Amino acid sequence: MAVSAGTGAGASVSGGNTPRRLSILGATGSIGLNVLDLVAAEPGRFEIEALTAGRNARELAALAIRFSARTAVVADPDAYGELRECLVGTGIEAAAGPEAVSAAAARPTDIVVSAIVGFAGLAPSLAALGATRILALANKETLVSAGPLFLATARRAGTRILPVDSEHNAIFQVFETGNAANVSEVIITASGGPFLRTPKSELAAVTREMALKHPKWSMGPKITIDSATLMNKGLELIEAYRLYPVSVDQLSVLVHPQSVVHGLVRYKDGSLLAELGVPDMRTPIGYCLAWPERRPTTVKPLDLAAVGTMTFEAPDRDRFPCLPLAEAAMRRGEGAPCVLNAANEIAVEAFLAGRIGFLDIPRVVETSLARIDREGGLAEPESLAAATDLDGWARKIASACL
Repeated sequence: MAVSAGTGAGASVSGGNTPRRLSILGATGSIGLNVLDLVAAEPGRFEIEALTAGRNARELAALAIRFSARTAVVADPDAYGELRECLVGTGIEAAAGPEAVSAAAARPTDIVVSAIVGFAGLAPSLAALGATRILALANKETLVSAGPLFLATARRAGTRILPVDSEHNAIFQVFETGNAANVSEVIITASGGPFLRTPKSELAAVTREMALKHPKWSMGPKITIDSATLMNKGLELIEAYRLYPVSVDQLSVLVHPQSVVHGLVRYKDGSLLAELGVPDMRTPIGYCLAWPERRPTTVKPLDLAAVGTMTFEAPDRDRFPCLPLAEAAMRRGEGAPCVLNAANEIAVEAFLAGRIGFLDIPRVVETSLARIDREGGLAEPESLAAATDLDGWARKIASACL
């Protein structure tokens, strides 16, 4: 089981009354803020080593001051002046640039939460391996774009990987490692997004504002659009394939609009184990922060009587072609998932900027994959440099397809 990469002594965390040293990569995003909400609920349990953000220097500085972080880093070098000014007299170190983010990730800690959105999270996630005992991974693109490289590095470093995504965290809790040979299916659930019942003929008219209105989850704009196209589920299938010892044919997606069941594992004896909870990211985050213990969180308990009815259905791959595109990339393997992710990031960014339509997202992804495949460019990236080169090539091709 790949998520058990760090089962040795180095994977244990500070116990007793010793505060756990924690760094958060992507502290100003939705995951990062939820992490800090849980930290605030347990004063004295954590010490913040480093907080990073993309370019929001003022908010990052405020969080660093509030939580007494040792260092604060913005990825955008142009935001350094504002960050430094906001931290004058606090004793908190300030730095900027992608290399500084990776350096912050490499500071010794008990736990690093990797919540940077997109391919940009790969280098810092790799940098954290070996420096932290536990990497709580919310950045699915790390596993999609360079999963074999990342997991091999984690095994060598002795760092345990814990999945933060609600679906993979759910599977982690019900996947019996000792019975892996008796698992017949791993099922990832999907809310269906805001267009679950929208006819295909109306999807071309979908606007940015419409796509950002998720019916269940509160997330950042990129992942919200991925949820609307079902690309998010495709990326999660690839992520699950990397994390768990299952074949492609043992993975499936089930639409569950109530978003109460987050993941299921079916065993050969007919048992179907599932993790249930309210749709709140603080539940899987809290699980990772407390692991191997379980501790109270600020999440409202699930009331099944209030939920009343739970429904399930197969995804519509015709209306949501991003899902079969991701499934095909997973089956193709090697560099295909990296290209899929890069092209999708470019397409989603263009959609959010109003440069392309909703249905252009799968078109850009499919065209980019086909072109790079024709040019023989889908080799497995075996280093960070190779993954970065392939990602950059795919972005260039995708940009030309807009």
